Amino acid sequence: MQRSPLRRDLFAQITARVLDGRLTARVNEVQLAKELGVSRTPLREALVGLADRGLLVSELGRGFLVPPLDLGEARQLYPLIAELESLAVRWTPVADLQTLADPLDEIADGMLAALAEGAELSEWDDRWHALLLSRTVNPHLLRLIEQTKPLLKRYDVLYFGGVERSRQSIDEHRRIAAALRTCDLNEACHVLVQNWVKSLGYFEEGRQR
Repeated sequence: MQRSPLRRDLFAQITARVLDGRLTARVNEVQLAKELGVSRTPLREALVGLADRGLLVSELGRGFLVPPLDLGEARQLYPLIAELESLAVRWTPVADLQTLADPLDEIADGMLAALAEGAELSEWDDRWHALLLSRTVNPHLLRLIEQTKPLLKRYDVLYFGGVERSRQSIDEHRRIAAALRTCDLNEACHVLVQNWVKSLGYFEEGRQR
């Protein structure tokens, strides 16, 4: 009973280090274990788990590596997450989705205020999408999204799109909330998929600069 919370905490801490760039190239297990205050055994279990999910790569004789960003992977991940989130919305009771419209708009207001202050929007965006999926009744689908999103976040952290894309994204968030308010799931899912696909476009542009 004690190992599960420890493993989840290690997953979260190591994932954060990959996403913010504190972990790059080869993982120094001795140093990382010292930083996290754990022994090598639970650390290695967490690293193996993250390698199984694709966030790390395990290579014989080299240990665990942070894979380089790859445009081909991004082109697979963005549409995948778009369709998974769209499916999650469709599998959420319509009445529950309606109750989320106002709270979703409140987060969008916070995103706009943060943008005006020049703040990072990635965490705001995470909150918005987490709330959108918070009433989904299929735990297996949610688990799949939870396992896949860290792979995509590596790209979002570096190429969120700048002010122009951020304003467009906030507008798309508002359009999704408006569609949920009127129970128009087709429109909500259409704009949701569009939101993710446009993010892929900005990532591709950023890689070409």
